[in-house]
Amino acid sequence: MLDKSPKPARSWISFPAQVTACFLLLLVCILVSAAMGSMRIPIKDVATAMAALIFDNQSLLAGLDPSVYAVVVDVRLPRILTSAWVGGALAVSGAVFQGILRNPLADPYTLGVSAGAGFGASLALILGLSFGGVWSISIFAFIGALTSLFVVMRLSASGGGYSSSNLVLSGIIVAAILSAGISFLKHLADERVSVIIFWLMGSFASKTGTDVALTLGFGITGTAACIIFGRDLNCMALGERSASSLGVDTGKVTLILLITASLMTAICVAVSGIIGFVGLLVPHILRPITGPDNRKLIPASFLVGAILLLGADTLTRAVLPSEVPIGVLTALIGGPFFCWIFRKRLMGDNGHGL
Repeated sequence: MLDKSPKPARSWISFPAQVTACFLLLLVCILVSAAMGSMRIPIKDVATAMAALIFDNQSLLAGLDPSVYAVVVDVRLPRILTSAWVGGALAVSGAVFQGILRNPLADPYTLGVSAGAGFGASLALILGLSFGGVWSISIFAFIGALTSLFVVMRLSASGGGYSSSNLVLSGIIVAAILSAGISFLKHLADERVSVIIFWLMGSFASKTGTDVALTLGFGITGTAACIIFGRDLNCMALGERSASSLGVDTGKVTLILLITASLMTAICVAVSGIIGFVGLLVPHILRPITGPDNRKLIPASFLVGAILLLGADTLTRAVLPSEVPIGVLTALIGGPFFCWIFRKRLMGDNGHGL
């Protein structure tokens, strides 16, 4: 089979240099974002506070207003880092789903994972569960996401394998049922319906160091696992028969990558609520630069996804007159882009070889 996917544009910048540049840009974005807000803080002071935290050296804070350190470290950094790691994980999940399903319109929500997480969180909110403290909602969201993935995979399994079309159709069916369930829970919620709606729209407010550690841990681990299977994912883009002839166990690889990407998505949704279109946007932005090689696309997606969602959260937190739920903002940006990709596909563009 001939690979008719377009080649990446020639660039004098090597891939390692591109990744390094993205990493440095992410650091700059973190510094700038921490300086922005209702209380404007000089970037120099932000860098000093972060250095004192990283190196655990309080002597660096000499001459620095204690309130600056508290605002940067205790209030802004947890939110900033959580949004970055969530963006990176969602972008990697999107690249993996698009690779597995060979569908340029796929993203972390294609398989109904987000709908399952939303249903679980809504159920916890309406029942007023608090056995897990502040983590009750996240625990139920995580359980709902994994349950929906299990149901989708059971529905789509045939002959010991998982076809792309069956997975997509099963995901649509399960997501539709769960969306109806969420609407029913809203109907039962009465005066508490506003709490459910706010959570479903997504937010990074009031995040803590635990959220940062959780999203970073799962994000890095999941990304590393996806990179390890990057070659197999490249082979699967040629079709199941071609991949099998190249020694790829398509069933096993598909199962591992589906579970890994869905776990990453489930953790992100459990921590921040439903944030769409990041997994759709980032891989499409990067493929003309990195090419279709998933061993390059996946790590680049993590960094660019982190930059994109961090920028969106900074916009709604520190620039707009009033804070807009991050899920609403990403939908406003990603919705037209989704329509553009869909239209290109109808006109005969196969989505960069997917």
